[in-house]
Amino acid sequence: MNILLIGYGKMGQAIGALAEAQGHRVVGVIDPSQPAAAIADFAHGGADVAIEFTHPDAAFANVSACLEVGLPVVCGSTGWLHHFEEAKALVEATGGSLFYASNYSVGVNLFFHFNEYIAAKMHQFGGYDVTVREIHHTQKIDQPSGTALTAAEGILRNFPGKTAWRNSVAQRPDELTVLSERRGDVVGTHIVTYTSAVDALELSHAAHSRTGFAQGTLLAAEWLPGRTGVFGMKELLGL
Repeated sequence: MNILLIGYGKMGQAIGALAEAQGHRVVGVIDPSQPAAAIADFAHGGADVAIEFTHPDAAFANVSACLEVGLPVVCGSTGWLHHFEEAKALVEATGGSLFYASNYSVGVNLFFHFNEYIAAKMHQFGGYDVTVREIHHTQKIDQPSGTALTAAEGILRNFPGKTAWRNSVAQRPDELTVLSERRGDVVGTHIVTYTSAVDALELSHAAHSRTGFAQGTLLAAEWLPGRTGVFGMKELLGL
């Protein structure tokens, strides 16, 4: 598989190294500082798929550029989802393919799956409040993390007592507390905690390295070409 890497930070480097180790070919690397128009140079046979890990302010332009030239794109950038409906419309208009996940780790996506199940059960039995906490390295720009937001959205869909999230301690009973910490070189830790007057229950995931994210991203990149539409890890993993 011929891969175009858009962005070559920590994730781009991890994906590139793993891709080469698995027998794939990285045909190009586009730095976020380069114009998005450079993406067109790798369309129509130059690359089978693009993998985009850049910054919130660059992601939508990069995804759009891929779609406009017919290049399937796997996007892992977070913090740009206010443009997601526009991206979906562009997929439909171009007949393109976009794979987006806030986190590509198989373990994290199982965490998402069980998070929704537990939220529904805890609400059913009552008496519990719930909070989300995420911890990342100090270089992470967006806050809360995309993974924390996905977990929060899963809770809001399944725990009717919560109707909105707040990136601080909740001010109202219907708000979900989402706390963010930035310290050291923490790859990514996410914790959902339910507390009552008598006990507490926690669901957590801690990443030990970026390899799990890179593995999941390459699975998505292998799966996407030849498909049309917008996809995520639920489709890939059958969850």
